[in-house]
Amino acid sequence: MKPRVLQLLGNLYMAGGSERQAAQLSQLLHEGSRYQVFVACLDPSGDWGKELNRIGIKEVPSFKFYSFYSFGFVKQLFRFIRYLRERKIDIIHTHDFYTNVFGMIGATLAGVHVRIASKRETEGWRTPSQQAVEKYSYRFAHAILVNAKAVRAHLIKGGIRADKIATVYNGLDLNRITSHMSRDEIALLLNLPGGNNQRYITILANLLHPVKDHPTFLRAAQLVKQSVPDARFIIAGEGPLQEQTKLFAEELGLSNDVLFTGICKHVAELLSISEICVLSSKSEGFSNSILEYMGAGRPVVATDVGGARESIIEGKTGYLVQPGDHQMMASRIIDLLSNPEEARRMGQLGRQIVEQKFSCQAQVDSIERLYARLLSGDKLNETDQIETVFN
Repeated sequence: MKPRVLQLLGNLYMAGGSERQAAQLSQLLHEGSRYQVFVACLDPSGDWGKELNRIGIKEVPSFKFYSFYSFGFVKQLFRFIRYLRERKIDIIHTHDFYTNVFGMIGATLAGVHVRIASKRETEGWRTPSQQAVEKYSYRFAHAILVNAKAVRAHLIKGGIRADKIATVYNGLDLNRITSHMSRDEIALLLNLPGGNNQRYITILANLLHPVKDHPTFLRAAQLVKQSVPDARFIIAGEGPLQEQTKLFAEELGLSNDVLFTGICKHVAELLSISEICVLSSKSEGFSNSILEYMGAGRPVVATDVGGARESIIEGKTGYLVQPGDHQMMASRIIDLLSNPEEARRMGQLGRQIVEQKFSCQAQVDSIERLYARLLSGDKLNETDQIETVFN
């Protein structure tokens, strides 16, 4: 009988990088032959349930609550424990803060044999009390899966044992970011100014949290515009910070030069007409946006946070700048706009690296090896887990 694996997701939206990675992993494991995959969520909002239904995962129960300190949490926890026991789940894999806490406690009480939590970001995302609660939940996990060595180092610094942490890089489906449309068709699709004289510099980052630091991107854009008059800047993402970001663009005199797409359902098309792609975050884990930029064959200018230097080769596939340094960010963007052949070579090398190191197959193979190892009763150890198990 195949081992039964439950993927516990926060919601069924695919807007964020963590959600996309969890959804992608669930689908890849289901399409394989080694594990029987179950999916559950805390919040049933979102459209991914339709795709799950299409591939044969018909049941996606939800366990929605509004606070860890409410009766609703306790009620849903007991429902979850019963569900785990009835489905005879062998492995639970959680993917973010809320599912880590809820899932690790519930799975421990249900007696699930293998419990894997996930951590995908470093500092700047959680309050001290949330950090304490999540750290407590890690006590119930057999392994904590991280997507970058930088995240691993962050956990160790916070007091998590090194031999409990497993590192598996994100995987990217290159088909998802490959477009076959013409430039004019894309401009019409995305409601962008047409013509070949537009030079687009793009940032893919939601506007949910100040940590993405769009103001630094806009300050850099102001400097770039002064040197490269035909430059245009695209902010792809949505969230409550959108209006104040638009107001800041106006204050910088960029009203006609910064284009806001909102949530972008056509990432492949957007990246195909972008000359340079940027990430301005103050903090990250391992950025899916950077992988998408590289996979689309675009040079990257990104802040040197989290796992950025684990994907970008400085001066070869892009450039790293310090967080908040809009002047250096602008300088690097201008250099790339001034040397299109060099920018093209950087983009080509970036795509090759994604194909070799960050494929979906490499990711799912590593995850399956982790599951098998923990099911067999073997523990991770500090010396061999990254080099031997996951490369």
